[in-house]
Amino acid sequence: MIKTPTLLLMATALALPSLAMGDTLELPADAQVEMEVVDDLVLDAQTPRRDDIVLRPVDSGTGSHRLPDYCVVTGDAQRDGDRIRLTTHSLTCIEAEGGDSEIYSGELTAGAYGSDGHFGIAACDDDQCRLAPGDSFLLTLTSPIRIEQQANPSAQLNAERREANPGQVDDAAGE
Repeated sequence: MIKTPTLLLMATALALPSLAMGDTLELPADAQVEMEVVDDLVLDAQTPRRDDIVLRPVDSGTGSHRLPDYCVVTGDAQRDGDRIRLTTHSLTCIEAEGGDSEIYSGELTAGAYGSDGHFGIAACDDDQCRLAPGDSFLLTLTSPIRIEQQANPSAQLNAERREANPGQVDDAAGE
């Protein structure tokens, strides 16, 4: 199931340049990536847990590794005392270069660590925990990932359109 943030991410990624990853997205176990939430996350007594929260990499993050700029990671968050325990389960990245884009989507098993190096993010005051976009944390992979590039139907349609109309400007490619 494709969620709205993923669709918006895909549209944005097609219009902006980024670094190329090749045919495989790989990160080792214990890789750390600096991340932030896409929308405000609030946990309290009435809502101590939220599933399917959306995260994104921080621009120029300080982790040991980087994800492409156009990635979304989904996970679950739960209050644990004065910390937010955040774990992930999936990743979707799009690398756009020129008019072509590469899609990587798969499982991602990782946990969030605060700036103090402890599991969970210290983001609670009194009876409420809150993370907002811009509040960064380190996501540490618990197992390595190796995700093969997936077929991109949009790229195929663009290629067919360019072949059928070689003299026309391709808006998607910015030519």
